Amino acid sequence: MVIQLKNKKAIRLLHDMEELDLIKVLKEDVSPIKPKLSEKYKNVFTDEDAKSFDSHTNELRKEWENT
Repeated sequence: MVIQLKNKKAIRLLHDMEELDLIKVLKEDVSPIKPKLSEKYKNVFTDEDAKSFDSHTNELRKEWENT
């Protein structure tokens, strides 16, 4: 079971429940591992698509700089 705490007071409630032997906290401070963007998008685009996207991005930047 994964629980997202929306309020820091909930941590204390979980520990109270553990002390009452209602639950057992197995892990604390578990944060999701975020992959690097380069890993996330690796092999998503073909070489041709990547070059086209890069070209389009450069054109947009030039337009932005000229305004």
